[in-house]
Amino acid sequence: MTEPTPPAPPFRDPSLPLAKRVDDLLSRLTPEEKTAFLHQFAPAVERLGVAAFRTGQEALHGVAWMGPATVFPQAVGLGATWNPDLVRRVGEAVSKEARAMRARDERVGLNVWAPVVNLLRHPLWGRNEEGYSEDPKLTSAIATAYTRGLRGGHPVYWRTAPVLKHWLAHNNETNRDTTSSSVRPRVLHEYDLRAFRETVEAGAVAGVMPAYNLVNGRPNHVSPYLREHLRTWTDEELLVCSDAGAPSNLVDSEHYFATHEEATAAALRAGVDSFTDHGTDSSTIVGRVRRALERGLLTEADVDAAVRRQLSVRFRLGEFDAHDDPGEFDTPEHRALAQEAAEQAVVLLKNDRLLPLAPGTTRLAVVGLLADECKLDWYSGTLIRRSTPLEGLRERFGAGHVEFAEGVDRVLLKTRAGTFLQVPAAEDAPEEVRGAEGALDPALLAGRTDLPPLTTGATGTELALADWGEGVLTLRAPDGRYLSVAEDGRLRASADQPGGWVVQETFRLEPHGDGHLLRHTGTGRHVTVAADGVRVAAPDEGDPEVFELVVVERGEEAVARAAARADAVVVIAGNDPHINGRETEDRTTLRLPGHQERLLRAARAANPDTVLALVSSYPYAVDHADLPALLWTAHGGQAAGTALARVLAGDVSPAGRLPQTWYADDADLPGLLDYDVIGGRQTYLYFEGTPLFPFGHGLSYASFAYGGLAARVDETAVHVSFTVTNTGDVTADEVAQLYVRALDPSVPRPRRELVAHRRLTLAPGETAEADFEVPLSAFAFWDVAHGRWRVEPGPYALLAGASSEDVRLRTTVTLDGEPAAPRPVVERGLAAADFDEQSGVEIVDRTKEAGDAVTPAAGQTGELVFRRCDFGAGVAEVTVAVAGEGTVEVLLDGGPVLAALTPGAPASGPYDYTTLAAPVTARGVHDVRLRLRGPLRLAHVGFSG
Repeated sequence: MTEPTPPAPPFRDPSLPLAKRVDDLLSRLTPEEKTAFLHQFAPAVERLGVAAFRTGQEALHGVAWMGPATVFPQAVGLGATWNPDLVRRVGEAVSKEARAMRARDERVGLNVWAPVVNLLRHPLWGRNEEGYSEDPKLTSAIATAYTRGLRGGHPVYWRTAPVLKHWLAHNNETNRDTTSSSVRPRVLHEYDLRAFRETVEAGAVAGVMPAYNLVNGRPNHVSPYLREHLRTWTDEELLVCSDAGAPSNLVDSEHYFATHEEATAAALRAGVDSFTDHGTDSSTIVGRVRRALERGLLTEADVDAAVRRQLSVRFRLGEFDAHDDPGEFDTPEHRALAQEAAEQAVVLLKNDRLLPLAPGTTRLAVVGLLADECKLDWYSGTLIRRSTPLEGLRERFGAGHVEFAEGVDRVLLKTRAGTFLQVPAAEDAPEEVRGAEGALDPALLAGRTDLPPLTTGATGTELALADWGEGVLTLRAPDGRYLSVAEDGRLRASADQPGGWVVQETFRLEPHGDGHLLRHTGTGRHVTVAADGVRVAAPDEGDPEVFELVVVERGEEAVARAAARADAVVVIAGNDPHINGRETEDRTTLRLPGHQERLLRAARAANPDTVLALVSSYPYAVDHADLPALLWTAHGGQAAGTALARVLAGDVSPAGRLPQTWYADDADLPGLLDYDVIGGRQTYLYFEGTPLFPFGHGLSYASFAYGGLAARVDETAVHVSFTVTNTGDVTADEVAQLYVRALDPSVPRPRRELVAHRRLTLAPGETAEADFEVPLSAFAFWDVAHGRWRVEPGPYALLAGASSEDVRLRTTVTLDGEPAAPRPVVERGLAAADFDEQSGVEIVDRTKEAGDAVTPAAGQTGELVFRRCDFGAGVAEVTVAVAGEGTVEVLLDGGPVLAALTPGAPASGPYDYTTLAAPVTARGVHDVRLRLRGPLRLAHVGFSG
């Protein structure tokens, strides 16, 4: 007799509510199984039929790291499209490719770590390419679109589960795991939290990833904001995945906790649900959790909460149901979409009637280090197909009409013995593309050792030298392979491109006597020529080789020849995303590298009809006074060259817009670690100087007229409409932008702030109406006096136009709002971090779990100002909660010191607070000034009668 099939457990029943299914599966897991789920690589539970699962699949602008995939423009390029509908379609394509790739390779994950919503506050940030914009509204609009595409349109099941990166206030790679971003409450709420909040509230986000840095002295991986803010924005369970290695950093580099058990427990209690640490080996993290449980630092309920959130995501992905989504891979539609995205990302910055290139152009010179490149970045997939600017222009104008000069310096490296570096022939060597086979961690990919190492000889090999700035250069052999160093320390011409977590293809030439030492940047060691060949010197090995650099031809000579023969010149300049400005490395300047400046000057001197096309991950400060045309695009993915050629030829009218301010000079920039966008007057919101090109800027081959601005206020929103007319003679897109400005603010407010935009496609003579419903909450600011959002009553300017500075229409509306009230200091006192103004202070952690305090910056006297403090009928005493050594001075308005409070004995630690009291007399409303001297922490000030 056949045994009856046992009934399926409730967690397998799709008719039950999600929460009941999750609870049922959770109840069936043993404590050991649940603990094992806390690592990124969660093991299978075979007795329940639960498969192994990993959090994390990079998918920033295409499926990354797992081999060939459609490569779309970098995220900053998608931001430059200002087109949420396009970006949603890109997200859909990426999610379909993830499903299709997973069907043939189970290493491909469906919990995708994308998009990045860190705001592009500082253009020298090494990861500028990963964000969308410096503006929180534009960032959230693009991020929301991408997450909706990644989620897919099924009413129940998610195609992929997107995780937002990197929580929070993360814009520096320099000492990124030990630096603290000092973020005052207004900046926190109005700027850094906002892009996350609006994207999460839109409903297509599965979770977030905390960043490596600290905020206000506390590591993001134990941030109370995960609980206080993030989890209040949605009813969905959100999965918080740690960044790679960050849980160990809590002890190893940050020294925030004494033991890994304390650190792991604190992170789990704060809201981290999945620990990305020690690669695929889960034993270390699992051991730490188990020991934390044994020591009473964690409870089983803490573990259950984290596992429940992971299971919720897995259910939404359809893992436990008969849900089949085969996806799509490298379809004609995806290829067309990659080209459309690349075309829409091109920003025309300047055009003195040179573009589009004349139809009769018969001789075009295409020059520059990036002219025949289609560069990838760390978060790219492997190209299935590629298009460089040179290839695109040859296809568009005909190969016989386009001349190419790369502009590299052609050099020989001569040894002290009179021989030259030589690249041996390797005719039978297979072609290999880095990462083509896919890797869970591409940082572990090894260099090639199957090719012969460099030797020396009487004639040598002519190498192509490119200087990418700050003395960092690459050397390329005639067969196109870059000189690289593998694990055995030998130099080979072996790499198809510079790349890898530690780039092994870059060098420095260091003056030494009558020649140069050649330092390999990846190992930090000098190159030596020994009896056994050319290699990097051992750590304790002296006497490196001294080379004579023999220049066969300067790059600018080849560029000048090509430019002089042409009707027009296109200079392609920019960056290699793996060199000088990338994850782990911030830039040091906005300037274009000197090598590329030389090429640009040579081209312009030889031919006045020169176009500069910048292909880069970030802005540059370029002197364009004598350039008739200038464009910018991010690295545009697989169709970058075709897209740029179509824009240059006029087949497509450019309509990309700058997603961040382009500053004119390094002197315009704040400090990299100055996160106070308000006090530091940063981004287009507060910058008072003259930018090179403003936020939202971008030109067209058409012209547009704006008219008919109308505004109406009701109880919930301001309704705004205006018309845009194409007054040119070509069909083109225009990005209509709407900004607001508080005209009579009581606190510093943005010069103007984007509240809405729309990308319109208009035929010649066509008119479209742009209408927007701007919620009244868009006019609010964070009122530090009362700890909440407030819309201030008074007049507000509405500014409509083509950029943040190109305002075509304006009107004023008056909002009722809520009048300002003085601070109720008798009832609430003053939280030290809730200042209105400050100088010389940093915000730090009040305790390791929660709260803020303020301390003077190193070597400075700090000052805090609290405006309009209401002392009522009068107070007689002031109290301060302080830790450490020093003095707090209390002043009213511009008067003398009324009280000076100094701890009597040194505190035992930074969190050992004591309350000091002193007599003070005040009544009515006054400004309070606090002066902080010495390395103390001030948490709170109270007043009583």
